[in-house]
This record gives sequence, C-alpha cells and structure tokens, in this order.
Amino acid sequence: MKLLYAATIALGAMSLAACSSHGRTVEMPDTGPDGEGRGHHARHAENNGQPNWFERMTGHDTRPNVGPCPLMGVLYDASRQVQFAAPNEERYANITYTGEMEGIHGLCRYVDANPITMSIAVDMQFGRGPAATSMDRTYRYWVAVARRDRAPIEKQYFDVDVHWQANQAVVTHTEEINHIVIPRATADTSGENFEILVGFDLSPQEIQFNREGKRFRIDAGEAANTNTNANTSAGSN
Repeated sequence: MKLLYAATIALGAMSLAACSSHGRTVEMPDTGPDGEGRGHHARHAENNGQPNWFERMTGHDTRPNVGPCPLMGVLYDASRQVQFAAPNEERYANITYTGEMEGIHGLCRYVDANPITMSIAVDMQFGRGPAATSMDRTYRYWVAVARRDRAPIEKQYFDVDVHWQANQAVVTHTEEINHIVIPRATADTSGENFEILVGFDLSPQEIQFNREGKRFRIDAGEAANTNTNANTSAGSN
C-alpha cells in the first residue's frame, strides 16, 4: 500500500505528452457491504442533508460526488522500459530487462468543499531478457497529480522489487496507490480540472527510445511459469 498527498505548490514543468492509455474512474463506494448506507437518508434530512459525525466515521455518507473524477493515464513517453547489456546494440538477444505499464484504473470521492480522495491501481508487466544476469531487479516509477494540460502539482517516486523464478521470463503485477488527496480551491472546483499520470523513471535515452516508437517485449510463451511474483516497497526521490 502506498500513499500520495498532493501538495499545493507547483513543481518544475514536465512534458505532458499524449497518454498511451486512459484509466477508468468510478465514484468511491460509500456504503457498507450489505448496502445499509442507503437507509440513512432520513437522518441526513434531520441534519439539513448533511451526514452526522458517526455516519462520516463509518463511511455511510450516501451523497453523490459533486463532479466527475480526475482523468487518469499512463504517459506514453514513460510507459515502457527496455534495457540492453550493450546500449548501442538494440536487438532482442541483448535485452536484460523490460517493463511495461498496461493500464490504470481507480476510484474517487469528493463532496461539499472537501478535497478529492482517490485510490488507483496500475497494471504492470516485467520481462527478463536473454542478457539478464540476475533473477531480481528493482524498477522505479512515478505518480504525478497535475492540473489538466499544465505542470504537475505533486510528483512522487515508488519502487517495485521484482523476482523471477527459474525459467520464468515474465512477471505481471498490479501496483496500488491509496489515499491520493487533491485539494480544491472552492466547492465548485471540479475533478475534471485534474489528472493523474503515471510512468517509469527513465533516462533521456530511454525516453527517446519510446518516442521513436521502438518496442521489445519478452515473450511470455518462453516461460515455464508466468505466475505473478512481485514484491513492492515505497521509495522516494
């Protein structure tokens, strides 16, 4: 589990190129597992339509979101990572490790003038190439909260520690980022003014490789076992 708090200060400008995939956001569930939260409308009326402190604490706030959720996406330039044993030999036999973000989805919740609270999940796939020398590797990726088409408000880095079993070429994994908090200036500020972007932490050469549309993917069919096996740990820049 990872936490990300969006600060109100702006960071340095960053390229917001077209996203390779956009995620699906839905309103965060606000009732108990048996749906009993729907039965609290009468008590809301007694409090001028506002949930009391007990309802807020127990998650039985049935009010709908006041606006749409922020857009989510994987930044195209940072959606893949391909590493070679010899940097100037871009061929399959020279691949050490690969990483690819395959999609993003999540939940959001905000009412009144409260901040937007989100949780997201990023689907990833990691490959161990013919030139790999270890069964373990740590990948670094980032999550950025930004105003639409503007510089990020906040950007944080995280690590994924991946382990391959013997004869295993591909590992799949879903990273979960919980409790992303996006402040809103007023109660009228909509979630559609913001976006959540994710990508791998890449070198300039790796970014250029992606921009040129080059792609290598380790064939999962080569693996005797492709079960998920990734351990994650949070890290910061």
